[in-house]
Amino acid sequence: MRNLHVGAAQLGAIQKNDSRASVVARMLALLEQARTRGCELVVFPELALTTFFPRWYMPDPAEVDTWFERDMPNAATQPLFDFSREQGIALSFGYAELTPEGRHFNTSILTDRQGNIVGKYRKVHLPGHVEYDTERDFQHLEKRYFEPGDLGFPTFANEGAIMGMCICNDRRWPETYRVMGLRGVELITLGYNTPSINSQRRTEGQQQRLFHSQLVMQAGAYQNATWVVGVAKAGVEDGFPLMGGSVIIDPNGFICAQAAGEGDELIDHVCDMDECNFGKTTIFDFARHRRIEHYGPITAQTGVER
Repeated sequence: MRNLHVGAAQLGAIQKNDSRASVVARMLALLEQARTRGCELVVFPELALTTFFPRWYMPDPAEVDTWFERDMPNAATQPLFDFSREQGIALSFGYAELTPEGRHFNTSILTDRQGNIVGKYRKVHLPGHVEYDTERDFQHLEKRYFEPGDLGFPTFANEGAIMGMCICNDRRWPETYRVMGLRGVELITLGYNTPSINSQRRTEGQQQRLFHSQLVMQAGAYQNATWVVGVAKAGVEDGFPLMGGSVIIDPNGFICAQAAGEGDELIDHVCDMDECNFGKTTIFDFARHRRIEHYGPITAQTGVER
């Protein structure tokens, strides 16, 4: 067995006026819970350090940049890396990244158990829109504030496992999991901030959205024989509800642990990476069973062509 004790650290709402320091203090409290349970890796959500700011229309670029991190670690987040090193717990969390060249990404990082950053991922599948949309119940301006990720879907050898990352809307696209699957991924960390209602379809509420969230993560886990750790930011942020539903899913697509509420909450599970082996050597033995001569349209086109 290659056991890795994984914690999924769901965060409750982060309000627009909450400081980075106050959020990091909450993250440290969850890490302390994880330490007492024996966790070796703890996964936090997308944009873990701030409110989900793409719901706000901001015409001033300087205001937008206040939500971004220019360095990682920085003064506000250094305590997380110190805890990782001192307690021997690897971390993964998401944040808004502003590069030295002035580029903006929705980013996630992965550390080892010594607090060293060993992997970075930038969100590829950005949902939403660029300009203010009067037809929506609320705005979702990720396409305004972020560039599509430029790192692809890399995997990283870390703590005895092959790990990968994706973020929120990426989970709805099967290509996300398959590219990492083709790189031998055994554990995918996946943070999300998902509204409880659909801004373009009011009848689609939390029950349906939780179903779809779990459906795609369970399918991705099963079809690529990999663990998936999906972690939410939940609760009501400045009047806007986000759904919870954080889960740890095994390589057969079954949920092993699930959050009960919409606040700060740690769930955990001892994940055996060797459980990936059966699927990877039988029904999803890609080398034996994939028929790439028929898959051309997947990379040759974006929209529907008949």
